[in-house]
Amino acid sequence: MEVSSSTMLKPVYSTPHPLAGEMVPLTLFDRATLDIFVPLILVYPAPTPSNEALKEGLCRAVAVYPHLAGRLAVDHQGRRFIHVNNEGVLVEEAAVPVDLASAVTNGSFVTDTDGLYPAVPPPEESVGAALLQIQLNRYKCGGLAIGFSSHHQAADGYSVSNFLSTWASAVRQGRNFTAPSLFLDRGATAVPRTVPTPVFDHRSTEFKGQGGRSYPVVSDPMSSKIKNVTVRFTAEFIAELKARVGIRCSTFQCLLAHAWKKITVARGLKPDEFTQVRVAVNCRARANPPAPPDFFGNMVLWAFPRLQARDVLGWTYRGVVEAIRDAVARVDAEYIQSFVDFGSVADANGEELAATAAANGRMFCPDLEVDSSLGFRFNQIDLGTGPPSVFVTPDLPNEGLMIFLPSCTASGASTSSWPSRRIMIRPPSTPWMKELNQRCKINAPSNHI
Repeated sequence: MEVSSSTMLKPVYSTPHPLAGEMVPLTLFDRATLDIFVPLILVYPAPTPSNEALKEGLCRAVAVYPHLAGRLAVDHQGRRFIHVNNEGVLVEEAAVPVDLASAVTNGSFVTDTDGLYPAVPPPEESVGAALLQIQLNRYKCGGLAIGFSSHHQAADGYSVSNFLSTWASAVRQGRNFTAPSLFLDRGATAVPRTVPTPVFDHRSTEFKGQGGRSYPVVSDPMSSKIKNVTVRFTAEFIAELKARVGIRCSTFQCLLAHAWKKITVARGLKPDEFTQVRVAVNCRARANPPAPPDFFGNMVLWAFPRLQARDVLGWTYRGVVEAIRDAVARVDAEYIQSFVDFGSVADANGEELAATAAANGRMFCPDLEVDSSLGFRFNQIDLGTGPPSVFVTPDLPNEGLMIFLPSCTASGASTSSWPSRRIMIRPPSTPWMKELNQRCKINAPSNHI
């Protein structure tokens, strides 16, 4: 692979953006998330738009999302903010001297993907770096793999998915692009009460403190043994799971209950050992007042369903789903306001808050962490010749991390119409993976756990 060009692409405004030059403080939601760049890869078979068309569309799209063209900076108190300085996004162009079919098989890359997106800066180098970095990889056959990397403190997954849809619209519509309206007032999502009154323990939940959980770091020799496993679930299999639950539930809930049961078996946890799952919860509609659905930024907290291993295995699917549902329901308007109030009190006292969000290289056993992209509308990321054929998240050396992804081959506007789901599991070793495959089937085809 050869990178032929590297450009800092700046959005062009017909009139100055209202946020131009602003120094936007990170909200408590921003500070609670990971201080990392999150890469992903979108794959499009030929024919695809030219690189010039993609870059022109990107200029139009980024003009709607000015934070992405800015930079992280630090104020005189040592706290981070986003400087909306229009410095631009990094765009690299690369040629891959093979056909796409030789690199991607059955929806997965069979070749290394590290070179398909710009080198991700470590946390200590994120200040001053482009918050959005893209690499356009052209294969010999004309196929395209877009390596996309954005800093998590600039936007959560929901916001990133909306940006990708906007970029695709800008490419399709060209000069006729109609910019969507966005809610960009980050501060409005984190307003404390007149007398801030935190009532929940946020110091050991979202932020590090006494009593909070910490996880061991994977040693270098062990890191090489962590394997990424991709498992596909058909619509029929999901329908079977929902039938076992016996009550109305989401695809996410039934898949998580299933995976939690099977991974608990494979890990061989003791019956009285506690296991919990860190579940990301979109707080936009849960807050009071709710944030507009087109809010761009971070507004995610976490739920922690926690059970003893005997209960995970002994309870029915309905029981485990209800435990997950109850934990998520506790992240309500009262909890969100308490979180915001906690941050206000901590700031007034000059406290430095360190997020509990686990960086790469952690061993979560006996716990799990799950991220879900089942709400992503991949059919809306259509550059003009169809939606992506493959969506890939990078290999992450975290034992016990699961990522739920919808199928890219779906059509229709709602997730219920998508024919399959993908789960990516990071087990600690090959024997663990073998045990999982041998012991964790429920009258399903061999490619299902």
